Amino acid sequence: MSHRPTILHLVDDTTIGGVTRLVDFIRTSRSLEKTAQHDVLNVRRGQYRSILGRPAMIVSHTTINWRSLPALIALRATHPGSTIVHVEHSYTAGFIAHNVVRKKRFLGMLKVAYSLFDRVVAVSHAQSKWIASLDLCSTEQLFVIPSCTDLSQFRALPRPKGPIRRFGAIGRLDRQKGLDLLIDAFKAVPNPDLRLKIIGEGDEMETLVRKAGKDSRIAFTGFQPAPTLAMSRLDAVIMPSRWEAFGLVAAETLAAKRALLCNRIDGLMDHADYGATYVDVNNQARLAAKIAELSETPQDLVDNSDARNAPHQEDAFLENWTDLIGSAGLLADNKMLSKKAPVFGKQPIATQTS
Repeated sequence: MSHRPTILHLVDDTTIGGVTRLVDFIRTSRSLEKTAQHDVLNVRRGQYRSILGRPAMIVSHTTINWRSLPALIALRATHPGSTIVHVEHSYTAGFIAHNVVRKKRFLGMLKVAYSLFDRVVAVSHAQSKWIASLDLCSTEQLFVIPSCTDLSQFRALPRPKGPIRRFGAIGRLDRQKGLDLLIDAFKAVPNPDLRLKIIGEGDEMETLVRKAGKDSRIAFTGFQPAPTLAMSRLDAVIMPSRWEAFGLVAAETLAAKRALLCNRIDGLMDHADYGATYVDVNNQARLAAKIAELSETPQDLVDNSDARNAPHQEDAFLENWTDLIGSAGLLADNKMLSKKAPVFGKQPIATQTS
């Protein structure tokens, strides 16, 4: 390619979480490097005045709210020649249920905000169906690109041996993650040989430590900079999230040949075909019983073969991003790739809804 267009990714969450890792995967991808120069700009929420030049595409990985609407309007007005894309990392049916009182007003705000973008990217099929069901944007705008990072190191981990004893919860210590529900349920499981490692940092640390009390089976390990090393020390991962747009930890867990137990909510449902086990985390007795049941399941009966035998998840993700870029006419030959969805295990990852 003689000339690569510039694609600018706007990020307002610089913590080492799913958004940062996903954007870094895009930025460092050799295949996407051929389509464009991917730059990243860290911005304060709702403040995009520091954008210089005229990038061919601007991709917002930021959180939309009422305060950010004027900035989005200004962004649209000052970059009429740029394709502007929003990747929805934040909002889901679960988020609305747990956090929004005036739902009609909030959804109206989202619909106005989405109308300012040329494309809206849902990061899971479940989220896409939710957006479409509420008619928050047109079908022509809505693309579905399930989140992904490089999973090769997780696939390379050996399957744990022996019974499932070492459970883990990985992520921000935030109300969203439902770790309070997990701790209550885990304490109700009497098996003294079980262990629960809570891996991460966040505002809920003190509250969760108090809730764990004197149960010596529960340990808080803090942030772990090497995610594959942390995963190698676990037999199973539990994700009791109250809402979750996709859940990269779920994909990593299944690729690593670990058992995954999660709430039946939002984007976590995208992992159903790849070996995830589901439970109503709001029912403490059921969650405790499922943890006990899983601890009695031999490792060789944990069925996530579809996930570990699908090394093309990354390829599908990158091809879908190439299709998205192509839909804006930014590829070298100004032609889109085939809109036929690449195959990801049993379930196609669609590049655009229909």
